[in-house]
Amino acid sequence: MPLREAFRLATEAQLDLVEVAPLAKPPVCRIMDYGKYKYEQQKREKEAKKKQKLVTIKEVKVRPNIEDHDFQVKLKNAQRFLQDGDKVKATVMFRGRELSHPELGRQVLVRMAGELKDIANIERDAKLEGKNMIMILAAKQQH
Repeated sequence: MPLREAFRLATEAQLDLVEVAPLAKPPVCRIMDYGKYKYEQQKREKEAKKKQKLVTIKEVKVRPNIEDHDFQVKLKNAQRFLQDGDKVKATVMFRGRELSHPELGRQVLVRMAGELKDIANIERDAKLEGKNMIMILAAKQQH
């Protein structure tokens, strides 16, 4: 339909001529109330935003010579974070001469990953960064 005729029809109906698909050949237009159309579009976008889950990274800090009970407490926290759908950044903090034995920190992180293997995958393996050794765990996808 020619553009002039479409404009005339829209004016007669006291509505707006809205271009719905500008990339189509020929472009698709619709006669409607533009204000109502924008409102509906915003409503749809808001609904889509609600359904989106923002993944955050939660951190669990431990020391290389952590006691067993303290380790279990940190492990429970990590489990809770993973079940909430967040990623877990497990950090082993070294102080002073502890840095000369990074394998102790790696053992703690491997133990944590082993305990969480049912619910988490290692996203980034244990890596020494300065005085900290960091490993990132992500929750496994439920099918």
